[in-house]
Amino acid sequence: MCICHLPCRPVKPNIIGEQISSKMGAHYHCIICSATITRRTDMLGHVRRHVNKGETKSRYIAASAAKPPTEILKEVDTDVQVCPNYSVPQKTDSYFNPKMKLNRQLIFCTLAALAEERKPLECLDAFGATGIMGLQWAKHLGNAVKVTINDLNENSVTLIQENCHLNKLKVVVDSKEKEEGDDILEEGEGKLGNIKVTKMDANVLMHLRSFDFIHLDPFGTSVNYLDSAFRNIRNLGIVSVTSTDISSLYAKAQHVARRHYGCNIVRTEYYKELAARIVVAAVARAAARCNKGIEVLFAVALEHFVLVVVRVLRGPTSADETAKKIQYLIHCQWCEERIFQKDGNMVEENPYRQLPCNCHGSMPGKTAIELGPLWSSSLFNTGFLKRMLFESLHHGLDDIQPLIKTLIFESECTPQSQFSVHSPSNLTKQEECGISIKTTDDTTTDNYIAQGKRKCTETITNLAKKQKADSSTEHPPFYYNIHRHSIKGMNMPKLKKFLCYLSQAGFRVSRTHFDPMGVRTDAPLMQFKSILLKYSTPTYTGGQSEGHVQSTSEDTVADRVEMSVNDKAEASNCRRW
Repeated sequence: MCICHLPCRPVKPNIIGEQISSKMGAHYHCIICSATITRRTDMLGHVRRHVNKGETKSRYIAASAAKPPTEILKEVDTDVQVCPNYSVPQKTDSYFNPKMKLNRQLIFCTLAALAEERKPLECLDAFGATGIMGLQWAKHLGNAVKVTINDLNENSVTLIQENCHLNKLKVVVDSKEKEEGDDILEEGEGKLGNIKVTKMDANVLMHLRSFDFIHLDPFGTSVNYLDSAFRNIRNLGIVSVTSTDISSLYAKAQHVARRHYGCNIVRTEYYKELAARIVVAAVARAAARCNKGIEVLFAVALEHFVLVVVRVLRGPTSADETAKKIQYLIHCQWCEERIFQKDGNMVEENPYRQLPCNCHGSMPGKTAIELGPLWSSSLFNTGFLKRMLFESLHHGLDDIQPLIKTLIFESECTPQSQFSVHSPSNLTKQEECGISIKTTDDTTTDNYIAQGKRKCTETITNLAKKQKADSSTEHPPFYYNIHRHSIKGMNMPKLKKFLCYLSQAGFRVSRTHFDPMGVRTDAPLMQFKSILLKYSTPTYTGGQSEGHVQSTSEDTVADRVEMSVNDKAEASNCRRW
């Protein structure tokens, strides 16, 4: 990079007395875009931005004659054209993350299950980027959906239109169908739905139009778009929210979580479910501000994202019932026991009494903290998950089926060994009865088949009573990590056998998708540790057999568990905060 002193960038003349000096200033020229920049530091930053976007001198020369090179990817029989550096959001306008494939398939199964209830559906992908999600909706669901793909970036809108033509779909821009789309369509493809592409701010678009299905997937938190999403969502519609700000949700940046979600959190063994309940609480508060309630269909927290899908219930009564389910959580920092605070406005003299553990009585100082506010009700709807599983089988989405099965077992809080989802009788029954099957867990199926129409007062009252009666069958909140609570010097039993031992003891138990070594159960932590110790073997025996420790009685086991808890507490006394 050389400095230029030629008179190609004149400086403003300075008047000194009666003389005018027209001295030319030193400057730099960009070899990529021929821009003229005065300062050297500005020039270095300018060149660095070119390098981050993958632009070099040779590419700039080629771009004058042809378009920049693009790559075509294929996902679920849908072709999508992506730009260079498509997986790095800082280097491209149209971000495409291949690791979010499970997220896209979960959203597709959700929309497919909703499309069987009523059609056609007005669907919105508020942040299209490459448009891959909206293309899959229109290509596989056809005329059952009317898809709108929105993005504020002009380059992304152009790329979405090109991807629509690449998949032989009609494009509608500003309520006018583009003529180029008719020339590309072939015979027999008229059943594919139209796609409307808009270039607008997502909040403005959701305020102007009503939708049956809205998907929010911004870069980072989605709290800035929740109010607009619930403003015009139709009754019994679905809102899906994908949050990728995992640093704040997973308690790595606690001040950011307090700023965005208004909640206090710490890093716990169940931090992923804690993140899901934080997002659901934010969604519930946004819905309540619009006099709407929600029913959580499912909530998923994986490595890269937190996905929450809720159904909207109109009316102030539903909003009040939803607001009551947002509560604070009492978390013990010694043994990690947790419990939601009791309802009521009265100040309790000793909140530690609500915890099942006795850490406050045996340890000096304050041992528990208050987390939240969080969503305290169920995170899954079993009937809707079963319909999603059927849709995944119908459309051949093999990658997502194991996750949906895990969610079904987790919602029922039953071990996977008790029954099989792949049984032919279940599938034939679903095919004969249709998607809107009636199961004991799908408490709101009758209301959903109403196709958005208001039911009579008696039906709604009966539905509310049925939901209250089934509230006792909800899955237990949170889970325990079997490795976190293992006893030092003891070999743990296998996870599958340990689930059977808990079930034989009379507790509800299942695995969880939040943690591969997590156990969701309604057993208190003391009972959990007692059963874990009972079926563990000493390390010095050298075996992994899971049998009874003959020399250990029930009272001795409880004493050993309490001693282990006290030893850990004394050892970490200097590190307690």
